[in-house]
Order: sequence, then structure tokens, then C-alpha cells
Amino acid sequence: MTDHTGGPVAAATGPQPHGFDERPAATPVQRLQHVLHARPILGPLAVLLLAIIAFSLVSDRFLTAANLGLVMQQVTVIAVLALGQTLVILTAGIDLSVGAIAVFSSIIMASLATDLGMPGVPALVLGIACGTAMGAFNGFLVTRIALPPFIVTLGTLSIFFSLNSVVSRSETVRGTDMPSIMTWTGITFPIGDFRITYGSIIMLALFAFFYYALGYTAWGRHVYATGDDIEAARLAGIRTGRVLFSVYAVAGLVYAIGAWVLIGRLASASPNVGIEYNLNSITAVVLGGTSLFGGRGLVVGTLVGALIVGVFQNGLQLGGVDVVWQGFAIGLLVLVAVSIDQWIRKVRA
Repeated sequence: MTDHTGGPVAAATGPQPHGFDERPAATPVQRLQHVLHARPILGPLAVLLLAIIAFSLVSDRFLTAANLGLVMQQVTVIAVLALGQTLVILTAGIDLSVGAIAVFSSIIMASLATDLGMPGVPALVLGIACGTAMGAFNGFLVTRIALPPFIVTLGTLSIFFSLNSVVSRSETVRGTDMPSIMTWTGITFPIGDFRITYGSIIMLALFAFFYYALGYTAWGRHVYATGDDIEAARLAGIRTGRVLFSVYAVAGLVYAIGAWVLIGRLASASPNVGIEYNLNSITAVVLGGTSLFGGRGLVVGTLVGALIVGVFQNGLQLGGVDVVWQGFAIGLLVLVAVSIDQWIRKVRA
């Protein structure tokens, strides 16, 4: 067979020109990389399952209903705060003022109810409004003044903690001095042999709500688009400034609800807690598979990440591991999680 110039034409079954060879078959590692890229929740779930199996072998008390209920109670506050942190990180931001907003909101609630004698429900509402306003202030500085989120929240971290000390006069408000609605989130009730708090129910309800909001609403799609590529999102007609502002305001609202859960957990409102909440919330988000570079992650993953932290802390305690090494283990987990995220992001279609 010849072509129109009279030259030979290679048979269809003959060797193909360079560049047209079929792509080599993916290795098992590459297939795993593709799976984790498509379903980022699988990685955190596997870590959680392995941790549960390992610690159940270390201690026969680990899988008891009483201990598992304790783990759930311990992670409730961090999980709620990490939920708000997830919203911010999905937009490629970071919020270092998480703990300061939560603690200041709890002090506002407690002070309104005790110092001013305000009924519990209005005090709660005003405290939650205060937390929302603090989050909105962060959003204003990020969107209107165009300051980097890291710098903004680093500054407001100091501002809010300072105001917290002024308002509280560095004194703890006891739960017995507050209306019962304030500490209601710390009340436990049984589900079979398992005991859970009302705060944990609020936490699960929040995760269910934001799972729907991020996955099935236009606002959620805009949050992901803004975090993935803010310039492309702007060119697509998304009002990225409004999206970012709303994310920080909603995050402040979530932190304030976390403050209510915190009061119930501690049976008090203390100005001397919360320093570790910033890193713990980020840890839960990262372990849950949400990318620190924005645009990828699930709130369900954050819940799993918080459970991973709780399971590791509880399991290491039952195993008699020193507190210092518990922190070492969690820090190592974070480094591994970020490294895996970087590896997953390099996946090629």
C-alpha cells in the first residue's frame, strides 16, 4: 500500500510513531495515589481504624463503652473548633485566633449571666453574636484591608486574649453560678452502655449541617472554588470577597457555639484555657485530609481527624506513655499527614 506520494504506508498493526505508545500501566503506588486523590476520606479512616486496632491490643480497657464515651466527650470541643477552622483552610487561609474567640465568647456569655444577671438564653445569644463579630472582623481585615490571613489572625489572637483578660479580670466563673442552660451541653445521657453529652449531639448536628452546606449549596461550591484558585473563581463571576468574608464570619459563629460546648465540658468559664486549641484544631483538619493549600477536603474528614487525635491521646495514656511522647506522636502524625497531602496533590490524570 502506498500513500498519495507513492511512499509506503505502515500497516495499522505495525509499530506506532514515538509519542503514540500506550501509557505504561500504573504501579500499585500510583493507583493508591489516584484513589486517595479521588476519595481523600479513605486515608484518615484507615489511620483511625489502625489506631483503634492497635490500642485495643495495648489495653483491654480501650474498647469499653465507658472509655469510648470518654473519647467522644474529650474530642467534642476540638471537633467543633476544627469545623470552623476547616471552612477557613478550604479557602487557603488559616485562623490562629480560634482559641481566643472561643474563650472570649465563653467569658462574655458567663459575664453577662453572672455579673449583669442576664437570663441564660439572651446571654448565650449575645455571646454567639460576639463570636460571630470577631470572626467577621478577621474577614474584614482579610478582604477589605487585603492582609494575609496568617498575619490577621496572629494579631487578633493577641487582641482577643487581652480583651478576655480585661473582661474576666483573670477570674474563672463557676458553672454553679451560671444559669443551667450554660452548662447543659456538659450533661451526659446513656445510649446503651455508651454515655454521650448534649454537646456531642450539637457537634454532630453542626457537622451534618456543614456537610450539606458545602456539598450541596452554591455557597459551598463557591468556597471550594475560591480556595482552589481565587483568580479563576473571580473570573468565573464568583464574588470572592464576599465568600471569604462570609467564611470568617461563619467560622466565628461556629467557634462561639464551641464556647458554649466548652463551658459545659469544663463546668466553668475560664480565661486560662484555649492556648492549645489553635494547634489542635489545625491538627484535626490536617489529619482529616483537608489540604492546607485550599480547595480540597471534607468536613467529615475533620471529624475523623479529631477522633484520631482523641484516640491517640487516650490510647497512649492507657498504655502508660508519658505526656511528652504523646505530643511527639501527634506532631509526627501531622508531618506525615502534610507529606501525604503534598504527594497526593502531585497526582496526574
